[in-house]
Amino acid sequence: MEIRPDRAVRRPPAATVMDMLTRRIFLALISLAVAMPTATTTQAASTSTSPSPSADLRLRLPAPTGPHQLGVRTLHLIERGRVDPWDGSPDRELMITVFYPALTTRGYRPAPQMTPKAANAFKGFDAWVHGLPAGVDWGATLTHSYVDAPPLPVRRPVVLYSPGGVDPRTLGTGLAEELASHGYTVVTVDHPGETSEVEFPDGRLREIEMPPTTPTDPVLSRLMMTTRLADIRFVLSQLSRLGVPIDPRRVGIYGHSAGGATAAQALYENHQLKAAINLEGYLDYLPLQPGEPNELYPIAQHGIDRPLLLTGTDGYRDARFDSSWSALLAHHGPVRRTEIADANHSVFSDLGAMAPQLQTAGLMSAGDRAKLVGTIDPALSVPLIRHTVRSFFDRTLKR
Repeated sequence: MEIRPDRAVRRPPAATVMDMLTRRIFLALISLAVAMPTATTTQAASTSTSPSPSADLRLRLPAPTGPHQLGVRTLHLIERGRVDPWDGSPDRELMITVFYPALTTRGYRPAPQMTPKAANAFKGFDAWVHGLPAGVDWGATLTHSYVDAPPLPVRRPVVLYSPGGVDPRTLGTGLAEELASHGYTVVTVDHPGETSEVEFPDGRLREIEMPPTTPTDPVLSRLMMTTRLADIRFVLSQLSRLGVPIDPRRVGIYGHSAGGATAAQALYENHQLKAAINLEGYLDYLPLQPGEPNELYPIAQHGIDRPLLLTGTDGYRDARFDSSWSALLAHHGPVRRTEIADANHSVFSDLGAMAPQLQTAGLMSAGDRAKLVGTIDPALSVPLIRHTVRSFFDRTLKR
């Protein structure tokens, strides 16, 4: 692990990427390759009422329910010699956040969910992709974790988190904090170049560089998944250097959308991982030749001998999920499938708790909220998802 000196990042301006496609087309393309909200969610920005800048809404993250206070630290990892496929850099740079049970939080400051620079970029890109309204101060949300608080001196199970396509790791904060409050070390991972924004310690902000045609390009979409899986392998190799006590024999992974697909296939490829959760990610590739069927991931082709949970929503379920998930289930391994009713795709991210706040504030219509996260009350969805994820890892990593 090392911090690389500042250097210019070769990337097109964010506006260049966005101008290549309309919002609706971009989101439709994303949904073909990685499970993201339906294209109609992009209408939210045009149908919501925006307040004046002075009235920007501050959103809240649900408090974790476990007995532990939380510490958090952010680390910059560099894998020397692995060429970055999106900007051509000779080394692959990653940013991760580590949430962990803290010995004390007294005298330490709570961490923001997003840094000001990252929040501004999110407002300009992810908010546009997800159809989120103007009038939100994305940099004002505080977490329940305290920066560099000392960890409890007990070795903990560790779980990695991979976010959905174009989403930053920060949109998985609520679930990560919940797990950490119950005794896990949680490592959230960004995949730079395909993420809306990643800020490095020297202040560089790297925005999305992945071509907008990637989701419909069978070669580029494979490259995206290959890169994600290599990122996870590298993070696994760095676990002993996180600066907090972990148990390397008890390591799991979960992810949302493309991150869910990453988690499942990473379980297949890395025996260091003992269990995984796929939160609504497809398990197949687009065909290399037109007219051919989609190609199943190796895990769906061959099955898995370690626990895997497939969790989806009734609002986003389609034939592609049924086909690729059923192929895996047909192997009769330790895999099970669950579904959340009255929910939609982004309910698994922090937007599951935030979209209802936007609706209550008059910034999002009921219809747009339903397209994004479903109609389920967050008083039900947040505890349900937290219990589903935590109870699975309790059974598979805490034995």
